[in-house]
Amino acid sequence: MSSYPQTRLRRLRERAALREMAKETRLSVSDFIYPIFVTHGRDVRTEIDPMPGIYQFSLDHLIPEIASVAEMGIPSVLLFGIPATKDPSGTEAYSANGIVQEAVRVIKQAAPELLVFTDVCLCGYTDHGHCGVVNDGSVDNDETLELLARTALSHAQAGADVVSPSAMMDGQVAAIRGELNSNGFVDTPIMSYSAKYASSFYGPFRVAAESSPGFGDRRGYQMDPANARQAMSEIAQDIEEGADIVMVKPALAYLDVIARAREQFTIPIAAYNVSGEYAMVKAAAENGWLDSRQVTIEILTAIKRAGADIIISYHVKEMAQWLAEG
Repeated sequence: MSSYPQTRLRRLRERAALREMAKETRLSVSDFIYPIFVTHGRDVRTEIDPMPGIYQFSLDHLIPEIASVAEMGIPSVLLFGIPATKDPSGTEAYSANGIVQEAVRVIKQAAPELLVFTDVCLCGYTDHGHCGVVNDGSVDNDETLELLARTALSHAQAGADVVSPSAMMDGQVAAIRGELNSNGFVDTPIMSYSAKYASSFYGPFRVAAESSPGFGDRRGYQMDPANARQAMSEIAQDIEEGADIVMVKPALAYLDVIARAREQFTIPIAAYNVSGEYAMVKAAAENGWLDSRQVTIEILTAIKRAGADIIISYHVKEMAQWLAEG
């Protein structure tokens, strides 16, 4: 026995109270942003097949959903819109009467204290499904910037608290910051999807947002999953252009990128626990292969432990309930 160390690490694991005291990473409902899909029409509450428990809401059903979110103490939502019509330049994305703009106004009237983040992209609004204007078969970066800036401004004018560009166009943060500033929205923050990877984990989202590309893929502008150093360059550039929060997306397969960003930057870091990550947990749980609650908590704890200050997740409502239960 004399060969055993004086310090035994198991001492703080034996009892639940001691484990709780020694816990290094804690989840709080204030860490989370809840994504919501909004659509036109009335009496629409359509469950998304590959994402059990997640719905497309028309504005009349959005009101009780927002009431539920606010009652659970969830501090913020992120809006994605399904437009009435699509065209080559994604006109509804920046229309004053677009679905996201209308949803922002509804939420701000129903729950003015709730923080509303809006996704700023064109993919769900274009008839070709790409994130910008397509010329000669490829996305025109600089022509797209103007439309992204107009979209962000229209969201701010509707009452959005934070705009979130996700198109992965070079210079999108600078274009949006300039447009907001020149129209009096100097205090509107930008949460940029800075390191957004060309990931296969987005499949269920594309069903939810009806945003699959009509040809090709998005590898020409979203990041190569093999690259981490490049992500640091993307984040640094967005910070220089005026981003207030930066994001890594997806989260679970890119914990190393989150950790590296946390080491290099002091700005708040968000991580998106994306649709495919959510769908895998739900599918496995439905088959009895794992415990949904325990695995979800473990995944979200890992994302925060890696360095994320903010977590966007489809698990938010159930997490809020579990945290309330203790």
